[in-house]
Amino acid sequence: MENLLTQLHEMTNGQLGDFFALLADKQVLATKDGKPYYRVSFCDAKREVSFPIWSDSTHAAAAKDAWQVGTFYKLRAELRETNYGPQLEIHRIRPIEDGDKADGFDPLMCAPRSRFDPEAMFDELMEIANTCIADEHLKALVIGIYEANREELMLLPAAQFNHHAYLSGYLEHVLNVTRNAKVLAEQYVVLYPDMVPPLDLGVTVAGAILHDIGKLRELHTGPAGANYTASGTLIGHVLQGRDILREAAVGSELSPDLLLRLEHIIVSHQRLPEWGAPKPPMFPEALIVHHADDLDAKMQMMVAAIADDPTEGDFTSKRNALRQPIYRGGALPKVEEEI
Repeated sequence: MENLLTQLHEMTNGQLGDFFALLADKQVLATKDGKPYYRVSFCDAKREVSFPIWSDSTHAAAAKDAWQVGTFYKLRAELRETNYGPQLEIHRIRPIEDGDKADGFDPLMCAPRSRFDPEAMFDELMEIANTCIADEHLKALVIGIYEANREELMLLPAAQFNHHAYLSGYLEHVLNVTRNAKVLAEQYVVLYPDMVPPLDLGVTVAGAILHDIGKLRELHTGPAGANYTASGTLIGHVLQGRDILREAAVGSELSPDLLLRLEHIIVSHQRLPEWGAPKPPMFPEALIVHHADDLDAKMQMMVAAIADDPTEGDFTSKRNALRQPIYRGGALPKVEEEI
């Protein structure tokens, strides 16, 4: 038989193909005559197709009793473009089986991903730690935490919603924060050479790398992205980040003062109580990490809001993570040439 294996987002009008997809939604609705039907949505990472399963369909009973939202299926279906958008005519459907991984099925296939390579981001973070953290005990602590959680950190989103809410988004965000914090610290070391105590580049970098480490316990990476764990909902990542740091520091020869400073950066990086911070930044390194973190989060929100906004005009709508309109700009005024 012809190999029909493809991906949902690559299919074109009239194409028949075999593909893996997540049942993202199933709703029970009714026609004008009161007859029940199901509206189902199947998706991969780049496309979602919603369409009706009518009560007289051969799939109606399965849609009602067997199809489960959040479950992956292998489908043989034809994509059809209609006046109501793309729809699928399903020929065959079954839940995912163990052998499907050999054909390319990935349980994280539906979750959007960072456009940057997680291996390269991880390696760059560790290189910055190696280069910028002078205290060997602090360096070993930071690198040890990351190496012990490497596999999970490679996939972890930075959030469930709002900013960097996609696979490897955590590493993308933390690397950006660390790069920016490093540059800012280096600039202020030059600007304030007489500061007592002197601004510590190593503490700044270590704090930037670990500021969100509590998200290891706050978030769980699932098929559709990040979900909050019970401890994430009840406690949050700020306090759990401090817990991870303290646990890793047991038996370390790290000085109590450095440990205290690192704890403070973690608990203060969000600055405001309503954002989850029990304390505001209370020394220069903590202030730098806070602003580097806040800038990167808001910059990604703004870029995403501009890219995703469907409206036209000089301003976007305010239906975005920042909850404000964003100025895209109008046409530049025409400059008349001098004669």
